[in-house]
Amino acid sequence: MSTVPNTNILIVDDDERNLMALQELLQSPMQNLVLASSGEEALRHVLRDDFAVILLDVRMPGLDGFATAKLIRECKRSRHTPIMFLTAVSEDVSSMFRGYQAGAVDYMIKPLIPEVLKSKIAVFVELHNKNATLAGEIAERKLVEERLRESQENLRALATHLQSVREEEQTRIAREIHDELGQALTGLKMDLTWLASRLPAGQKPLINKTTSMFQLMDNTIQAVRRIASGLRPEVLDEVGVAAAIAWQAREFQKRTGIRCKAALPTDDLALGAEKSTAVFRIFQEVLTNVARHANATRVDILMQLDAETLVLQVQDNGNGISETDIHSPKSLGLLGMRERVLPFGGTIEVTGRSGAGTKVVVSVPVR
Repeated sequence: MSTVPNTNILIVDDDERNLMALQELLQSPMQNLVLASSGEEALRHVLRDDFAVILLDVRMPGLDGFATAKLIRECKRSRHTPIMFLTAVSEDVSSMFRGYQAGAVDYMIKPLIPEVLKSKIAVFVELHNKNATLAGEIAERKLVEERLRESQENLRALATHLQSVREEEQTRIAREIHDELGQALTGLKMDLTWLASRLPAGQKPLINKTTSMFQLMDNTIQAVRRIASGLRPEVLDEVGVAAAIAWQAREFQKRTGIRCKAALPTDDLALGAEKSTAVFRIFQEVLTNVARHANATRVDILMQLDAETLVLQVQDNGNGISETDIHSPKSLGLLGMRERVLPFGGTIEVTGRSGAGTKVVVSVPVR
């Protein structure tokens, strides 16, 4: 734990006897007393150091207490430093008011009562020390928050990079499956066709076998196409995100039996590869959640361009997501969707009502 440094107290008086008396009275191991015999000297100290309290004589040659206090208040460093005026004569109300206007927080008449003076200074010293401790804690907390923010930004950048690498890898694998494996299966089918055409008409067992092989070959080719499209739909790269969403909606309807009604733009949105991929993957995740949790029979899809922002809205008629699930840290699917649009300045809004379905609205700036 850090120790509290000695507290500075500035004593300003043109009478050396008063300075010595105050120094003797306030001397303490935890207090560093700084003496000044004029307003000008006091200002030089104020510009260099911080003080818990300033004891300022009113009647001084040159800069008097009022002028010195005003200048102290104009310095940024000492703007809020408490100033106690000390005077040897009883001041009238107007003079005291002038002192408070100059920035004084207290007004004491000489001869001073030691116990009263010590008590008042102790209050200011304690307040100064607490403020210093609080300032240290605030600075430490800001440092921790800054490091946490940097860590979050690094993690987000890493997640974005991993998603990009994953998409590139899926694209490569999909292309190799489609090209290499697809071509090999097509070649096998051509060879099988050649072989079947040369079988004698009386070889029914062989003809039946080749027929079943044709069926198996066709099923395998369809499976290869389905797997390649699942990894990276060709339509997303060739036609655009709207066509890819329409294709995915049709595939989802075939696979689940849940009706999908899509209202999509016909023109190319020029969204860019990364944004198109993010929107498409979010749409896939939304459909996955509908199939797993919604118990829905219908999904309405709306995509439109609104003031340079692409808006994708997906509404189902299922159970309806709860507020608890929306904000739950365990809802990794929703968290992943939000992270996908965050690098582009996009947003995702998820709302649901019990028995009335769930609505997901994705907004991504086009430029």
